[in-house]
Amino acid sequence: MKRRDFLGSLGAVGTAGMLSTPALLSSAGRAFAQGNDIPVGLLFSLTGAVAVVESTLHDAALMAIEEINASGGIHGRQLRPIIEDPASDPATYADRARRLMIRDKCVSVFGSYTSASRQAVLPVTEQRNNLYWYPTLYEGRECSRNVMYGGAVPNQQQDDLIPWAIENFGPRFYMIGNNYVYPKEENNYCKTLLKQYGGEVVNEEYVPLGHSDFSSVINRIRSEKPDVIFATVVGDSDVAFARQYHAAELDPSKMPVVSLTRSEVEVKAIGGEAAAGHFSSAPYFMGHATAENEKFVEAYKSRYGADQVTHFVSEAAYFQVYQFKAALEKLDPANITPETIRDAAVGLTLNAPQGEVLIDENLHTHLWPKIGQWQTNGQAEVLIESKERVAPKPYAAYPGQSCTGQGLVKA
Repeated sequence: MKRRDFLGSLGAVGTAGMLSTPALLSSAGRAFAQGNDIPVGLLFSLTGAVAVVESTLHDAALMAIEEINASGGIHGRQLRPIIEDPASDPATYADRARRLMIRDKCVSVFGSYTSASRQAVLPVTEQRNNLYWYPTLYEGRECSRNVMYGGAVPNQQQDDLIPWAIENFGPRFYMIGNNYVYPKEENNYCKTLLKQYGGEVVNEEYVPLGHSDFSSVINRIRSEKPDVIFATVVGDSDVAFARQYHAAELDPSKMPVVSLTRSEVEVKAIGGEAAAGHFSSAPYFMGHATAENEKFVEAYKSRYGADQVTHFVSEAAYFQVYQFKAALEKLDPANITPETIRDAAVGLTLNAPQGEVLIDENLHTHLWPKIGQWQTNGQAEVLIESKERVAPKPYAAYPGQSCTGQGLVKA
């Protein structure tokens, strides 16, 4: 289970030679609008290293599509999901995205989990002037007019979390993350907040992706005695770290792990006893008490198994399909193109399982930050919830830069 960019070292894939003239893009949009159904791409890995997580995003998106079809579709037309399995390989993501957009004339594609896969698809989407719906939390520093960003950026997870952690546990933070862009960017933003609120970093450490022996890290934590362990270890590494922390009999009531990446999926693998007492910051937890979430969880478990869990990325994969539906319902059926879908989506509000979300002009999503404490039953008790939606600031760690409706702006 490898969260985020563990494939990032492979790099993004070029797309030289692709067709991208305005005439071709326009004709692709018209062909889409004239069909008897509405083809949409699902580009989630069902095999390979990220399938353990990404398959749950596929399941959530497909469930939303089937719910929409069961209720009559959009403009009386059914959504037709065209499924491609990129097999956890960035190059294959790019190839399959090209196929969905050119051969299958999908005007929107929903997909992927890691930043590496998003970055591989990005040049394909931009050259085709198509629309890619990306549900995952990520590090920010991106501002494409062809990506609908459904996951949290750093300010939406940390602005409430850091002062809360300092107030409740103390100012001394030990940073442990995997060695790639996402943890480093999140830690950069955390340092900014620590400086603002009087905190300090006692150690900053990165381990390779897939790292599983944390004995030396545990020893350094014992020696440093931080107040908070700020964790951006992901997937298998997070599972190993949590289990070894528990085996070392460290006390989460005095020195908790505060994570940006640990969700119900990881906690299920860790085990409730080992995860209990620690914290995560996310826009959504499975136990969130709203009518929309109860319906979502019940439908998901009914469809995929009573032992299955929902989490803050599968929730976004689900609600993004409904955002797509709401955008199309605003359009003339004869004028459905990636551009018109994007423009219709800006400003849309939707009652998602986490609360009412809104698509910003920068195509990122206003979300509801929450701080949850993990319990022995594998669920999180929500302790803190933002009183209002929080606007996305993908360049919050970089003063003088901002993502706007016109793209990246530098002061």
